[in-house]
Amino acid sequence: MEIGYVRVSSEGQKTDRQLAELNLPAECLYVDRTSGKDVNRPELQNMLKALRPGDVLHIHSLDRLARNLKDLMSILDKLTEKGVEVRFHKENLAFTGDKQNPMSRLMLQIFGALAEWERSLIRERQAEGIRAAKRKGKPMGRPTTVTEDQRERVREALRKDMLYNIARLSRETGVPATTCRYIRKKMQEQETEVAR
Repeated sequence: MEIGYVRVSSEGQKTDRQLAELNLPAECLYVDRTSGKDVNRPELQNMLKALRPGDVLHIHSLDRLARNLKDLMSILDKLTEKGVEVRFHKENLAFTGDKQNPMSRLMLQIFGALAEWERSLIRERQAEGIRAAKRKGKPMGRPTTVTEDQRERVREALRKDMLYNIARLSRETGVPATTCRYIRKKMQEQETEVAR
């Protein structure tokens, strides 16, 4: 049976390019709309369970299956040991349980390592951009919806009782529970610092 696996990182991204490349009917496709950073993807897991010996798995490119070389090799080994042929269309690579083709395996490892390296470069550039924006004083993260007056009401309640129930405090002040916990943590850190 011919099966296709498609992955995009988010709901908003389009699968058209990958689907056109694979050219398989919808009932033969497994589509994940989630990051490829790990293998705990629902459709990937469903596909791995459904594949049988003799099936052919079509994937647009290596990075659609896995983002790091370790996961890529692990998934590929499981599939080929099961008797599944795996074809990567973009790289024009095919893998079977046949250990007689060391060149294909070498190419897979090279392409996989390059994809992993590229991902680390993207993360590095992203971190550099964030640091540069912080140096320029640009606000980072989601804008706060909590006023300073609300924060002060939380601090006041916590000054009276540091073990105040967070859910109750959140209801009474209109401040999200995560913010109440954060304020309490900061107050406790300040008390510890003063005690030293």
